[in-house]
Amino acid sequence: MTELSTASAKLLASSKAQEGLQEQISKLAPIALNEFSGLAPTAFIEYWRDFAQRSVLFLDILRRRGNQYEEMRARPINSVLIYDFEIVLRGDTLTRPVNYALVRVIPPAGIEIDARKRPVVVIDPRAGQGPGIGGFKAVSEIGDAFKFGHPVYFIGFTADPVDGQRVEDVAHAHTVFIEKVGELHPEAPGRPFVVGNCQAGWHAIMAACMRPDVFGPILIPGAPLSYWAGVRGKNPMRYLGGMLGGSWLARLTSDLGNGIFDGAWLVANFDAGSPSNTFWGKGYNVWANPDQQEKRYLEFEKWWGDFILLRGDELQYMVDNLFIGNKFSTAQIVTSDGIRLDLREIRSPIICFCSEGDNITPPQQALDWILDAYESVEDIQRTGQTILYCLNQKVGHLAIFVGTAVAAKEHAEFMNYMELIDAMPPGLYEIIISQKPEGETAGAGGAGYYDLGIEPRGLEDIRALGGNSLDDEREFAAVARVSEVNNTLYETYVQPWVKAMTSPQVARAALELNPLRLGYSILSDKNPMMGAVASMAEQVHAERAVPAPANPYVAMQEQFSRAMIQALDQYGHARDRITEQMFHAIYGSPAVQAWCGISQNGGPPRQRPGQSPSTKAALAAEIRRLRGRFAEGSPLDAAARMVVYIAESHHRIEAPCFDALQRLLAAHPEVTFARFKEAVREQWAILAIDERAAIDSLPQLLPADAGERRALLDNIKSIVAAAGSVDAHAQRRVREIEQLLVGQTATDKQTRSERTQRATSPRLF
Repeated sequence: MTELSTASAKLLASSKAQEGLQEQISKLAPIALNEFSGLAPTAFIEYWRDFAQRSVLFLDILRRRGNQYEEMRARPINSVLIYDFEIVLRGDTLTRPVNYALVRVIPPAGIEIDARKRPVVVIDPRAGQGPGIGGFKAVSEIGDAFKFGHPVYFIGFTADPVDGQRVEDVAHAHTVFIEKVGELHPEAPGRPFVVGNCQAGWHAIMAACMRPDVFGPILIPGAPLSYWAGVRGKNPMRYLGGMLGGSWLARLTSDLGNGIFDGAWLVANFDAGSPSNTFWGKGYNVWANPDQQEKRYLEFEKWWGDFILLRGDELQYMVDNLFIGNKFSTAQIVTSDGIRLDLREIRSPIICFCSEGDNITPPQQALDWILDAYESVEDIQRTGQTILYCLNQKVGHLAIFVGTAVAAKEHAEFMNYMELIDAMPPGLYEIIISQKPEGETAGAGGAGYYDLGIEPRGLEDIRALGGNSLDDEREFAAVARVSEVNNTLYETYVQPWVKAMTSPQVARAALELNPLRLGYSILSDKNPMMGAVASMAEQVHAERAVPAPANPYVAMQEQFSRAMIQALDQYGHARDRITEQMFHAIYGSPAVQAWCGISQNGGPPRQRPGQSPSTKAALAAEIRRLRGRFAEGSPLDAAARMVVYIAESHHRIEAPCFDALQRLLAAHPEVTFARFKEAVREQWAILAIDERAAIDSLPQLLPADAGERRALLDNIKSIVAAAGSVDAHAQRRVREIEQLLVGQTATDKQTRSERTQRATSPRLF
């Protein structure tokens, strides 16, 4: 297409040439009429002129893309963030130095920040490109946090890694950064709300395993935690490690780079997943509509082509322990300082945001860690963990954290209701975000025209999304074993020769000759042959003419494009189908599995993490403590117990209920929201131990005065009424509590009243 663009530009660079072409084509009008079934020559002339002009503009866009690439790589610190920022803490000054830094994002003019609100920390993925994707548009994760008045911090990185840095060093740095943010906001209602996109998601979870005490809710959009998971016929990328014989090829690539792995290879792997978009659709859309697509394309390519570097040891750790080894979700990774990375140790809510349309991190890879780590929802609750997930039905991997529509809907709701999420009692839930009925106004905080609801779920709901069979697990376990063997063979017999032949000059050449990097640099102004493109594009802009929408040749062009996309899609589907069949044929073979030491008659090849005796003993002690709290507490504890009791029967917690609760708490400044959340969690645990005894003990937590009890009950009813539709079961529980509290006389409860008055907890209402 580039050669065609250049030739067309030279032919039509001037109006004189265009007039000459028009004269020549007019002479051939009778032939053209016969050839194209009566199509007028004027339409062909208009189309051909537009074709040539679009080709010149497209070539100029590629030139500017190349210049953008050269500009970005010339700076050791670069980011596509559209916001100003100031450095808070540099990672290269830590005791375990890394190429990351914590910065405070400066809000744009007109945005007011409330320092008392929970701070938001966005961690960008280091998965091939540079930082900034979480805030390269106004409608983005950072933009949404600003919209609701939250202080925002950003964790980014430089293009080059620090010598000797490891994956666990980066996770450790995240703990230092998050702790620092918490220290800067002592008046916030809780610890920082952390957003980790894609690769940054599992990195944030690793950090939370190391220091669960410094993290607030953790949102992980498009982040894989269970790497073998998927559905047959739908998720072909998970088979690539097996088809390449394991991770030895990643080690070879790093050795050729003198110990450095080029992130451009990761981007190329992403591109290969969709041949129709990579080899046709992406470029065609810009060429067909350069006037409309230019800004958007260059904006995105500034990040997409900002390739970074990783240390070979970092990549090897990721591939061996995560993507091929799949050791994270079953607590098989232990850091060099003896910390076991066990997801069951995290106490902050984890929000998994995934999409059915994501073929890079499908819902199974985002959610099946729950099945790996827990035996039941009761197991989740016993460990005090809160897990929520939100499913989008169609967007792709990148759109999960960069899409404008997703940011305006899902991310805005997550930001607006982060306190509701943090207040949820332990368990497994699904966040459901739906369009408001027509005519309704925006919700509290201006989140938009969406309703948010949170519904309890079971492990069977996760399994219903599809996943691996026991046979699949054995096949992937065989891949992990083959990878270990091939790595050992490479390390023993090949690596010494490769390292002996590699020099800084060879590594530099390998970097410069990477096909993706060449695609950018060869079309930049560094190439002398591109020198005339800018002036040609300037002339085309001055003489730009667009054909009529009904031009038949434009329709023919679009038809040809659709045929190309269909053909490339068919090729991609055939390739993926053959890859999957070969994978199962090889690694499903009893002989291969026997050679790998995998039994055909045993249980799962990976052991699930169990509860240690110390954990069980601590749980038993906590239950004994809570049993002693059944008849102790304040009106605040009683209110929390009633809210949880009624909400459990309703099977759905809705944003309007939470809005009503916030308004109620705002009228009682003596009760902080953090204290209320603490009360909710404790009262949920008390109800889980013995619901009947907990409800019967409610009057002992309240004053004897019937008027005060009635006022408290009315407040609880106002919260319940905010849900709109309340089912009969919830209404029965409200009436039960009303009879229990208001139906008692003050005389009969004088002793309990005195006990309540001696309580030191703050009074509510």
